Amino acid sequence: AADSYLDHEAVIEAGRKAGADAVHPGYGFLAENAGFAAKVEESEMTWIGPSADAMERLGEKTKARSLMQEADVPVVPGTTDPVESADEVKEIADEYGYPVAIKAEGGGGGRGLKVVHSESEVEEQLETAQREGEAYFDNASVYVEKYLEAPKHIEVQILADHHDNARHLGERDCSLQRRHQKVIEEAPSPALDEELREEIGEAARRGVKEADYTNAGTVEFLVEDGEFYFMEVNTRIQVEHTCTEQVTGIDIVKWQIRVASGEELDFSQDDVEIEGHSMEFRINAENPANDFAPATGTLETYDPAGGVGVRIDDAMRQGDEIGGDYDSMIAKLIVTASDRQECLARSERALAEYEVEGLHTVVPFHRLMVTDERFRDGSHTTKYLDEELDRSRVEAAVEKWGPQGDGEPEDGDEDGEVTEREFTVEVNGKRFEVSLEERGAPAIPV
Repeated sequence: AADSYLDHEAVIEAGRKAGADAVHPGYGFLAENAGFAAKVEESEMTWIGPSADAMERLGEKTKARSLMQEADVPVVPGTTDPVESADEVKEIADEYGYPVAIKAEGGGGGRGLKVVHSESEVEEQLETAQREGEAYFDNASVYVEKYLEAPKHIEVQILADHHDNARHLGERDCSLQRRHQKVIEEAPSPALDEELREEIGEAARRGVKEADYTNAGTVEFLVEDGEFYFMEVNTRIQVEHTCTEQVTGIDIVKWQIRVASGEELDFSQDDVEIEGHSMEFRINAENPANDFAPATGTLETYDPAGGVGVRIDDAMRQGDEIGGDYDSMIAKLIVTASDRQECLARSERALAEYEVEGLHTVVPFHRLMVTDERFRDGSHTTKYLDEELDRSRVEAAVEKWGPQGDGEPEDGDEDGEVTEREFTVEVNGKRFEVSLEERGAPAIPV
């Protein structure tokens, strides 16, 4: 990556050769690199994102923490300046108590984040965080903050234009994580009441206005015991922006382009309405039974789910080779319904239909989660997968629904029942009888 997707000049030159008018950085690689944004701004191409100055203010976490404090947004106790030595980390830990988190300034997605539980771990974890920050984000600076034991991870989607308008599009709950990396996201959060939801949304909007921020962004918070704390701003589009698009009807990527071209947001904050419930399932090439280790191989079968309320974002096709050089996500399954219970039921059916053969994916894990009591009642925290979930349940799910599994239902499990339905459809004035088979659907009396 350092010689390709992280090479500023190579990416800009590729844009010039393609005759591009603009550069959209997506997510990952250089998406939050202020230096790269500045180079695009200096070129003849338009940068589709926040200004390099705003990225500098918010992309480096210590600067962002200071700015949020100025905007009266609560922050997790910790440093507002980078730390360089193990002794500094130890002093902070002595003040706030262990555990503490060492975080890369430019980090995200769990990379460059190391949790320190005791003084003996400080030096090793500090060096690892600095090394990952340099490797993934070209920035070895790190900072330290108190590590909350069992929070919910709540993030707020923001859109802001160049005409002093900033809107929040509601929140997403990203608490289901493994090794600090999100696996399932949903909107809205099942854990917030209306008062807390409004407070967090307005805090996010207040913070980005203080930073003179434009375009799309996400303000991330940790919520514990009814209190919320600013964590970081992602100065880019998020993987899980799809959930917000589904429940608001707002095309966030389209608005990124429109804002970059100078257009003004044509809706007020009061116009933003959350309707229904949406969940995003990251389809990663990983083996959940082997601690979510990356999986490689050929997509011998790839047949994603479909139907009402089901959206698939992917680029892979049957026969493609999946390597291990980059991120393991190969697709996203987004399911939307009128409420959370219906969304869970629809997700259960969609995941059962999602066929992948040739390598391990996290689909069996997702099928387990949509029937899991803690996930279904929304009480899960960021610690649930790593510290509380019985690993034998994950292993059983992979054995049952993984590449070599038989997929057969256990006694009393209705997921495997097949119901045949007859429909009469009309196409161009002609009527046809159609027979469909659906797995997991209740029988309809005739």
